[in-house]
Amino acid sequence: MSRKVLVMVVFLAVVAGAGIAFGQTVGSSSRPFGITDEEMAQIAKGWSAHKHLLGKNVYNTENDKIGVIEDLIITPGKGVSYAVIAVGGFLGMNKHNVVIPVSQINVLNDKLTLPGATKKSIKAIPAFKYTQ
Repeated sequence: MSRKVLVMVVFLAVVAGAGIAFGQTVGSSSRPFGITDEEMAQIAKGWSAHKHLLGKNVYNTENDKIGVIEDLIITPGKGVSYAVIAVGGFLGMNKHNVVIPVSQINVLNDKLTLPGATKKSIKAIPAFKYTQ
């Protein structure tokens, strides 16, 4: 399974509250891994992390741009729990990456929103740095 499909499947499970049990065999006995046809039909109705999330702007409820989703963090439990949002900067310089729980991001009028957020409040969050 490609990384993009895996991220999409995991994100859909978290957003829908479905929870995917990784490590278990899914599918028929003739298909020892992968997903069932029914699961594929559900995935086709969902969001793609690449098309609908990564690189997309995040706004507050006043329609002010807060930042851009740069990455999704998949925790050791295999759930997409956090979005890495780049705040500030220009052409990638001096940007401030923060992590926000995915559950706090909403879709309002076809826009990703973070209710109650301001650029100032987001910049006040400690910067997120990837481990080596």
